[in-house]
Amino acid sequence: MNGTSRAYDVVVLGAGPTGENLADRTRAAGLTSVIVENELLGGECSFWACEPSKALLRPVIARADARRVPGLRRAVQGPLDVPTVFAHRDKMAAYWQDDDQVDWLRSVSVDLVRGHGRLDGPRQVVVDTPDGETVRLTARHAVGVATGTVTAFPDLPGLRQARPWTNRDATAARHVPDRLAVVGGGVVAVEMATAFQALGSQVTMLVRGQSLLSRMEPFAGEMVADALRAAGADLRFGTSVAGVAREDGEGSPVRVDLNDGESLVADEILFATGRSPHTADIGLQTIGLTPGDWLHVDDSYRVTDVPDGWLYAVGDVNHRALMTHQGKYQARIAGALIGARAKGEPLDDGPWGAHASTADSAAVPQVVFCEPEVASVGLTTRDAERAGLRVDVVDYDIGRVAGAFQYADGYRGKARVLVDAERRTVVGVTFVGPGTQELLYSATVVVAGEVQVDRLWHAVPAFPTISEVWLRILETYRDRAATTA
Repeated sequence: MNGTSRAYDVVVLGAGPTGENLADRTRAAGLTSVIVENELLGGECSFWACEPSKALLRPVIARADARRVPGLRRAVQGPLDVPTVFAHRDKMAAYWQDDDQVDWLRSVSVDLVRGHGRLDGPRQVVVDTPDGETVRLTARHAVGVATGTVTAFPDLPGLRQARPWTNRDATAARHVPDRLAVVGGGVVAVEMATAFQALGSQVTMLVRGQSLLSRMEPFAGEMVADALRAAGADLRFGTSVAGVAREDGEGSPVRVDLNDGESLVADEILFATGRSPHTADIGLQTIGLTPGDWLHVDDSYRVTDVPDGWLYAVGDVNHRALMTHQGKYQARIAGALIGARAKGEPLDDGPWGAHASTADSAAVPQVVFCEPEVASVGLTTRDAERAGLRVDVVDYDIGRVAGAFQYADGYRGKARVLVDAERRTVVGVTFVGPGTQELLYSATVVVAGEVQVDRLWHAVPAFPTISEVWLRILETYRDRAATTA
């Protein structure tokens, strides 16, 4: 294969869930497709993010729920069985083997080239394989970039030498550190703080801002912070790291110097301060783009700064919505569009086209798998204000719903629904509380479908379930309208 060349209709860089879906959908459209991957097929989500992190968190959340159920409290008061939790995590991460993914790729007739792939001019991809050979791939119709993101480290003295944890180190950890410092207040920071505090670490969160989950409704971060403190975590807001040192070599403690002149000592330090596009080494300079930049796309996921429309970017790398399910959605849309364009078919408003921008801006669902769970879709109150949109804010205590009484003693939760005051459609929903992740799809349908509140009266929730909160929200909205009329 040394110096060999091959031609395909579509070449995909990156075999995470997004890249896999893009290759699958273009192949289903009748095109020949090849995917290039330098690591494991399945990518970050399967092996270092979604799957292993949720495997670590599931026992934590299940125990917290069980402790609120009469008849179960005494049975679940002991510590978590860490080796068993880790074994379950290993299973959910397929023991970091991608054989099943390779078999699936073969079953949908998509070829695979392992190695580091990079662009080498328009419609050209060069792959350096693990055995030192080179393969040149030519794309007749499109190249799709689905390379995702990498951890964004701040520029701090001593950081690299201190060997900080990234999300990969945390989700694949073989031990529970006695003391874990978590830098950041976003989703990864909150989830890993929740997991490791429950697994036995003394967690200290170092948050530059004044709240957790700052992009969500403020009450979400407040309720999660309360729960973390109750679990024993130390939360320090308005705090940034000035320097890090692990002076005595492998396995020694880490000294963390803070901006206020204080310092603390931890056994490990996890940086969860953001993500950068994984585009620094994929040959963007050969097509006139800047290495390391995000790839900006139109609503069909074509990269806007590349002539002739042959380059597509899907998933995290386009910076629209950094979540696996959104990347897979984008790949389905882009794959269908690539197929239609290759065949000269019209691009109508069927299952693709005009709907892409809606799903990537107005109806993006997200779950934070912490305790309590946070589920949201659409706008927050702050988003609506910035957009100049007049909304009616409807809050409801989920703990007052009969299903919540059944779910747990002392259930604590809150729902917020934003209604466009002019159109009377739901434009944003946030749920915080145990079990709320399963309410999110209904909220997503309501937001994506632009359902008016008058119509929602006829979507009857089953009794006694937590989903009855929808009825209570509508009643609250109606009663408020009657009062102000």
